[in-house]
Amino acid sequence: MANSQTELPSSVLAVDVGGTHVKILASGQKTPRKIDSGKSMTAARMAREVKRLARGWAYRRVSIGYPGPLVHGRPLHDPVNLGPGWVGFDFRAVFGCPVKLMNDAAMQALGSYRGGRMLFLGLGTGLGSAMIVDGLVEPMEIAHLPYKKGRTYEDYLGLRGLERLGKKKWRGHVQKVVAMLQAALEPDDIVIGGGNAKKLKELPSGARLGSNANAFLGGFRMWDERQEQKEKSGAEEAE
Repeated sequence: MANSQTELPSSVLAVDVGGTHVKILASGQKTPRKIDSGKSMTAARMAREVKRLARGWAYRRVSIGYPGPLVHGRPLHDPVNLGPGWVGFDFRAVFGCPVKLMNDAAMQALGSYRGGRMLFLGLGTGLGSAMIVDGLVEPMEIAHLPYKKGRTYEDYLGLRGLERLGKKKWRGHVQKVVAMLQAALEPDDIVIGGGNAKKLKELPSGARLGSNANAFLGGFRMWDERQEQKEKSGAEEAE
């Protein structure tokens, strides 16, 4: 896997779709651009506005970090925190070039990966989660599993939980959940990313702080031939 920007595929536009903002960066550029998202952000509007936002940047391929589950690179259902129209939407027709979608947490995890077994948790509007084992990316949907008092993990660790509980209690639940997942999954490395990671006073034991910028790096790495081969090999082994 590539370890530096210079080794990554060129002419890629990476799109990080979140519940609050949609952020983009093209390979070779230094400063991301962003627009607000939210419940009115449909798939068609996102594609149209991203294409407008990326004017002046050269790209031949597009990577999209999608905030929800995917099957064979296609959205399984519309995102909880965004507008409708994502299932079956033809992104390639809008952008006029090849497009790959990956779960947004998995894309940021791929950009954060250093080897071995890595657990990634993204603390943002929602709760993203992914594992990478020996280079093979496995998105997880921990967010909507039941956690406590009839509420989900995302209800506690996502933005709604932060606002409802306050920072002190929210931080406590982050520590507790990370410890639970560490015991269950036995990762070599834990990365805490997402926009709200910076609100933690102390990182959980064994964890390191991620960066939202790693989502772009993950988007570039999606077109790395070595990463594509790992994903293909993993799919073949699963059959």
